[in-house]
Amino acid sequence: MGVFTYESEVITAIPPAKMFKACILDGDNLIPKILPQAFKSIEYIEGNSEPGSIKKVTFGEGSQFKYMKQKVKAVDKENFVYIYSVIEGDALMNKLEKITYETKLEASPDGGSVCKTTSKYHTIGDFELKEEGIKVGKEKALGIFKAIEAYLLANPDAH
Repeated sequence: MGVFTYESEVITAIPPAKMFKACILDGDNLIPKILPQAFKSIEYIEGNSEPGSIKKVTFGEGSQFKYMKQKVKAVDKENFVYIYSVIEGDALMNKLEKITYETKLEASPDGGSVCKTTSKYHTIGDFELKEEGIKVGKEKALGIFKAIEAYLLANPDAH
């Protein structure tokens, strides 16, 4: 088993508290609403968003995957940090034990925020993760982030 770590950073005009609330705290409801072709539903099957909770994400018809289960590791509302692992589903392609994501939103000097994400891919056996696979996942995550940003800019009183 190997662990491949990938880091990314995205800048947004939305302040960290508002972006954290929309993406993380209200994301289970908001994301399927604004991206129904990508996400059909997000529901907790154990717990209710606190660490240890497990949620099932059912992808929409526009996705190549059917579902995944995520386990919440940490939710820090004061420091805008969210950590979770993808622990089951076809997105792991029987080649990954899990993927752990740590997302942190920090204030930027212009009043917006910087979203820093560390992704850790835990592979099964001697499977080597290709840069291309990571890039596709990163582009999808960026698309979700930008869709939420566009929604918040178009609906300033929404969150």
